[in-house]
Amino acid sequence: MILTMGRFIEYDSEGFTLQEAVAEAKRCLHCAKPMCRTGCPIENEIPDFIAEMAKGNLGAASDIIARRSNLPAVCGRVCPHERQCEGSCVLNHVGKGIKIGKIERFIADMDGEYNLVPPKATKKQAGNVCVIGSGPAGLTIAGDLAKLGFAVTVFESQQEAGGVLMYGIPEFRLPKQVVRREVEKIEKLGVKFQMNTQIGPDFTIDKLFADGFDAIFIGTGNSVSKPLPVEGAKLNGVVQATYFLQIMELSRQGGLDVSEVPIKKGDCVIVVGAGNTAIDAARTAARMGAQSVTIVNRRRECDMAALPSEVEQAKGEGVKFLHLHATIGVEGEDAVTGLKCRLRTAQENGDDVKIVDTEEEVVLPANKVIIAVGQKPSSRIVDSTKGVEVDEYGFVKTRENPYGMTTRSGVFAGGDVVNGPATVVRAMKDAKLVAQGIAQYVEAKKLMESCGLSAE
Repeated sequence: MILTMGRFIEYDSEGFTLQEAVAEAKRCLHCAKPMCRTGCPIENEIPDFIAEMAKGNLGAASDIIARRSNLPAVCGRVCPHERQCEGSCVLNHVGKGIKIGKIERFIADMDGEYNLVPPKATKKQAGNVCVIGSGPAGLTIAGDLAKLGFAVTVFESQQEAGGVLMYGIPEFRLPKQVVRREVEKIEKLGVKFQMNTQIGPDFTIDKLFADGFDAIFIGTGNSVSKPLPVEGAKLNGVVQATYFLQIMELSRQGGLDVSEVPIKKGDCVIVVGAGNTAIDAARTAARMGAQSVTIVNRRRECDMAALPSEVEQAKGEGVKFLHLHATIGVEGEDAVTGLKCRLRTAQENGDDVKIVDTEEEVVLPANKVIIAVGQKPSSRIVDSTKGVEVDEYGFVKTRENPYGMTTRSGVFAGGDVVNGPATVVRAMKDAKLVAQGIAQYVEAKKLMESCGLSAE
């Protein structure tokens, strides 16, 4: 239960009890052709770990999950289950789909609490791998390669590991102690973490190679927010959603004074965007005591990238939604006073829907405007590194063989820095493939070196 905008709201934020988890697991049909696994980007062995959960074998269930995922407690909370595994469950068609995410969360939490299955690596492999960035892709790469026996060091610019998991997803959706626990499990595999270290002009990829790394993975995600290309977008009071969420988390951890948080109690807030980041920003602003919070969406509600469940939770916290409103300007002299929008209409012709602008304009009053219209990669690393090419939008170009290698030999990339903003589990899916590519490259490199040949 939380207090927001002067009233209490109940949420199903708690996980399963043991009795509930076993009862839910026993409902699984253990299909011969498990569509739930097909719907999972990393092909988690869902029926198998659910079968063990149904028998109360938590250790076996956790061991099965660990074959495919290094972040089960995270995935159990923030994966879009309704669009992936749970949405693919055959029982979902009659409204009785298995709560796969909550089962995975229960197993992962119990393992984290009682250390049911200690992390273990295979025999040591020759090879030293550097991972830049400790978000979902970086942690997946680190865990998978450590399990194969490679020496792995993760470099992170922030004071704590986790990337977007730590600084981009609010505490109420993903408790930071859960992230810390997942990182600790990866550390127990032998992975080393070097914090407060920014790779770029002063500490370059060339230096990392000179220090003895055989391969380098760039997993820095999309750290630069896209601007809103309208007049007034630089007025005082216009805030990027990713910046707001990061500053909020740093303040919550005590790293910054709460006065540094750009949204204050009593603010009239408008959020421009339609994805989960927009929802996270809106819900965070509401929980801070904003007088009003409104999400402005240029298309219909059914077109929103945000999960329907997240939208409903935001509505339950008092967040308002204005659909078919296209932002055309930010009003104000020195500071924000409102958001100018052009009203739009949806013209339906059978299955074809065309969204068109009308002539009508409105100004929505606000003193804070949060922008959540997407992110792109930072150019800090590629600008200081020869041979790593990017496309016209700044995303790193990679090869299919070995999977994930950039246009520079030995330098790999994956996740959002290659594919653009996506879910946590989709970044993990790509990273798992890149981990295989890195392993193949390093093994081939070591073999050539043992034969007196150069890998270049």
